[in-house]
Amino acid sequence: MHRIRTTGARTFSALGIRNYRLWFVGQGISLSGTWMQTVAQGLLVLQLTGSGTTLGFVTALQALPVLLLGPWGGVVADRFPKRRLLYATQATSGALALTLGGLVAAGAIRLWMIYLLALALGLVKTIDNPTRQAFVLEMVGKDALVNAVSLNSTQVNLARVIGPTFAGVLIATVGLAACFIVDGLSYLAVLAVLVAMRASELRPTPLAPRAAGQLQEGFRYVRSSPIISTTLLMMAIIGLFTYEFSVSLPLFAEHTFGGGPSVYAAMTAAMGLGAVIGGLYTASRPPAQPMRLSYAALFFGCTVLVTAFAPSLLVALILLVAVGFWSIGFTSLGNATIQLESAAAMRGRVMALWTVAFLGSTPIGGPLIGFIGEHAGPREALAVGGIAALVAAFLGARVFRDAIPKPARERPLVVTEEHAAD
Repeated sequence: MHRIRTTGARTFSALGIRNYRLWFVGQGISLSGTWMQTVAQGLLVLQLTGSGTTLGFVTALQALPVLLLGPWGGVVADRFPKRRLLYATQATSGALALTLGGLVAAGAIRLWMIYLLALALGLVKTIDNPTRQAFVLEMVGKDALVNAVSLNSTQVNLARVIGPTFAGVLIATVGLAACFIVDGLSYLAVLAVLVAMRASELRPTPLAPRAAGQLQEGFRYVRSSPIISTTLLMMAIIGLFTYEFSVSLPLFAEHTFGGGPSVYAAMTAAMGLGAVIGGLYTASRPPAQPMRLSYAALFFGCTVLVTAFAPSLLVALILLVAVGFWSIGFTSLGNATIQLESAAAMRGRVMALWTVAFLGSTPIGGPLIGFIGEHAGPREALAVGGIAALVAAFLGARVFRDAIPKPARERPLVVTEEHAAD
């Protein structure tokens, strides 16, 4: 009994911090709305075009700014107070969702409008994602970071269960527009908790002064750490081919199993359920060695590959629970590893590159997986993702088996003669 209580306390330890507890509640509401919009947007594009390639293109447009401008978003995150930036990015995201909902409700939506709004949301994410991830450390400190990151990942995937479930109900009873409107309103929860936080209890990192060469400095810093650079490479490979579930799963649901919105929502919810379990498991574990990241990628790839050839919908749903479990294990361990390895002054830029690897690869991977799914088949599209994760696991293992993690505070910033001249 004592061991159970100890494990439970360790699993949810970050929630003992007031500011993080508020953030957790606000993000939970907002993320559920985000998943509602993700489901509704995929179905809206398929209704308008019936094309998997077009669906992949919309997903790509949303990620294109992250790919092209992500590193600059990290520079912004390092230069300005993160809480103030989040007010702006969260409010803008809510306004974009409400605009899309209004257009759908009025029957005025056109494909080019979806393209434009997806691109605008991507621009917001360029700054929002690294800022939001680095802000977690300001709320909880280094000692609770791994736990907080794991709880964040768990929350994202709990929202993946809740959001699509409500989306399915709303789509069946009210229509697609309601999902976008609810998502827009959900951002009010995040704005409310940002107002309610106690500034005295935050641990703001020193702001980087405006100076020439900051972007190049970030790249040099990443290259100086084999653990950070390899983790980012693994995430880029998996982000490019494996994490294109918003493209592959709608096709898998509709063309492989002959289902509609309810089957797609069930698949998304199954992955979310597995991710919740996986996130809680990761949160209960002590800080890990990098090799655990390779193991997570290995099992992630295996489960995706097996799911691609599931003989029935029931088997596919069961396997997707396992996919979700190992998916969250990989992202949680990767996120925590590079944050703990990064110096405070560089964290925004490092997390921006993580965002580029995670989301910015979609402009290439989204259309590619959509093309494979449309012309070769959804099973083949999923299989490509599984193989990519196995490749990433192999690459990581080659580096991590000989790497000894060195805390960022012990590793000085790399300043070359070129930077000194700046």
